[in-house]
Amino acid sequence: MKRNLRFYFALFFAKGTALVLKLIRRKGTSMPGSWAIILCPDFLGRMPRPKTVIGITGTNGKTTVANMVEDVLSDRGYDFVCNRSGTNVNTGVASSLIANSTFFGKPKKDLAIFELDERSSPKILPYLKPDLLLCTNLFRDSFKRNAHMEFIADILNTYIPDGTRLVLNADDLICAGLRPENPRVYFGIDQMPSDQAVCRNIVRDITTCPQCGTKLSWDFVRYHHIGRAHCPACGFRSPQAQYRTTAIDGENHRMTVSIEEKPLEFPLPNETTINVYNSLSAIALLSEFGLAPEEIASSMDKLSISETRYHEEEVNGKKVILHLAKGQNPIACSRAFENIRDYGRTEAGPACKKAVILFLDDYFDARHSVENTAWLFDTDFEFLHDDSVCQIIASGARHWDVTLRLLLADIPQEKISHLEDNEQAASLLRPQDADTVFILYDVYTIGLANHVKEQVKEILARLPEEREEKAHEG
Repeated sequence: MKRNLRFYFALFFAKGTALVLKLIRRKGTSMPGSWAIILCPDFLGRMPRPKTVIGITGTNGKTTVANMVEDVLSDRGYDFVCNRSGTNVNTGVASSLIANSTFFGKPKKDLAIFELDERSSPKILPYLKPDLLLCTNLFRDSFKRNAHMEFIADILNTYIPDGTRLVLNADDLICAGLRPENPRVYFGIDQMPSDQAVCRNIVRDITTCPQCGTKLSWDFVRYHHIGRAHCPACGFRSPQAQYRTTAIDGENHRMTVSIEEKPLEFPLPNETTINVYNSLSAIALLSEFGLAPEEIASSMDKLSISETRYHEEEVNGKKVILHLAKGQNPIACSRAFENIRDYGRTEAGPACKKAVILFLDDYFDARHSVENTAWLFDTDFEFLHDDSVCQIIASGARHWDVTLRLLLADIPQEKISHLEDNEQAASLLRPQDADTVFILYDVYTIGLANHVKEQVKEILARLPEEREEKAHEG
């Protein structure tokens, strides 16, 4: 699209807004882009794009992967535009482009890396036209927004531009089937000892062959619809991955990745399956961009998972762990619950006792108490029904609904505590019973989670004094 007077007025107004925000020391990262799109609805189509654009989308993991990709490229000396400090919708992308352009809108940098909300694809992809687009996975998400993964897959299939090179998850048949006419490569994880012959989750969103409708035969199931399958009728099967994790060394935090059948070793910040996928997808994307595997491995050695996603601390020999769960997202919560169950587990059985504090209410809905609770029944609370979990504290506006779901998962009532006031959740903790305290929180409640974490740390720090006092009383 050609630039016109309306575009330039929107651009100048947005740049003025950004300047005012800077002067009054307010971040307002998406506000300039919001004004630009209000004043010129097709602003992104008229804004000159950098020479090379990389997009990262998918239901879960896209923020972590985008951060990894950006950190590696920064370490390799690349200068680029990104929306890391903004939003992943059209207004955030517009704000990033505006901030990194000349007075008349010419890009200052040749490379852009954008985390892209999959639901916002119609407002971004036709204009931005990424050269490379990574899709981490496609799962059902918020009932009120993303409805069902087939809905999101249809949006992506409609708006991914012709010619965009795709980097897709071979172990996710929904993701792997995106835009079959586009050039693509796949990433995947070879069968693991923990994989099963049948699905252990409540939700599995693909059970029949996408070509002929016959019931799929699964070679193995990892979780939900993640795994490898084939059709006994027409021969359809999961695609072969060009980037494959073939071995995981949890003790040394390393994984072996086969790239075009050549095995190479890479660092692994965290051994949970979702983070193996995150690291592998970042490796695949960076390789397709043009980095040598040795360069990627060298830079990844310096990385760690963002502390807003996962963070461990130790107090008096007990651990406090912040773990993102994402409210109203049944898949993300199910993965978090399974991670908790498996944390510290050895072949001999559970190695530690765990207490779990749940802040699962959607941050915005909870203020009005209108949250849709149907997603709770798509979520595998059954993973918390484990001998290693000694206490579960449900907190927030929907604490009764969460408690009901816990009871339906056959979790003994004596293990469950609940209250409405999130600020008081730590007061219900029985610190002497647990070796590890998990705090699960929604993506917008990191402030609350950190506040409660400090309360938990104070409680754990007082334990030796309380034990000593009891000993004197005895």
